[in-house]
Amino acid sequence: MTESPSRDQLFALYERMLLIRRTEERLRDENKAGNLPGAVHLYIGEEAVASGVCAHLRESDMITSTHRGHGHYLAKGGELNAMMAEIYAKQTGICRGMGGSMHVADFSKGILGANGIVGAGFAIATGAAYSALLAREGRIVVDFFGDGASNQGTLMECLNIASLWRLPLVFVCEHNRFSEFSPASTVTSGEIVDRARAFKIPSHVVDGNDVVAVWRAAQDAVERARSGSGPTFIEAHTYRIQGHLEAEDLFLGGQYYRQATEIESWKSRCPIATTRKQLESGGAADAARLQEIETRVMAQVEAAVGFAQASEAADPELAFTLMFDGQTP
Repeated sequence: MTESPSRDQLFALYERMLLIRRTEERLRDENKAGNLPGAVHLYIGEEAVASGVCAHLRESDMITSTHRGHGHYLAKGGELNAMMAEIYAKQTGICRGMGGSMHVADFSKGILGANGIVGAGFAIATGAAYSALLAREGRIVVDFFGDGASNQGTLMECLNIASLWRLPLVFVCEHNRFSEFSPASTVTSGEIVDRARAFKIPSHVVDGNDVVAVWRAAQDAVERARSGSGPTFIEAHTYRIQGHLEAEDLFLGGQYYRQATEIESWKSRCPIATTRKQLESGGAADAARLQEIETRVMAQVEAAVGFAQASEAADPELAFTLMFDGQTP
């Protein structure tokens, strides 16, 4: 029987979501100030999905991510300093500053990487799940992807293989209602979850802004994968508060693809604010605990920014060994 998280677990979920939010807010501000060397795609508003799912994972489990991957990275236990340095293009970054915002990864923690190609994680996750099946070490794989990626043909191939071979794989669709600048209703036909059901894969549709609902669905999916019962599909409905990428106004030319009233409506359903209200019910002691979490998280973010800013810039010569082995001009 699926359980709900304990109060201590809910506090841990809240802290993880808050760390993601405060990190993304700082990156938003740093980008606006012109302090980052490239574009960033932020996860603000969707924190409950990554946090609720990754709470059930072991360090040896694996995840694949998207171009909006900072939240997945942090939820899986990725090191904040190294991620921040990577986004700043510094040598101390997790990919030595050569991957940037869209390619944060740490194989030692099972984070197979964010990816700038829409839907590229499907095949990577399926291959990783097959390797986990052969290894028989109890590892599982989670594939995070967006509603736009669900229209890639690779998804159907991977759903088929995952079902047929009973792979230890959890598909998590973060349905945030937009494929870049296109509302999902204009580019996606039918219900996304039905694509998994066609392959007889057990599926859940949950409120992706309710971390408890996500946590419960993920608990069932992870247990199923780890027991050898095969894949599960979770469609989590959420919303992207920020733009497709920061500074998108510069090339939208004054056009818009959603209304400000829509954004404000979804802000009122903030997963972090909702969870905080649940945790404040304990009175003064819980209020103090929440303030301690806020202070701790802000200190972590400030320290990470300081670490990144103080680090040496990435060495462009690395391109000749990382991309073109032995081929120097």
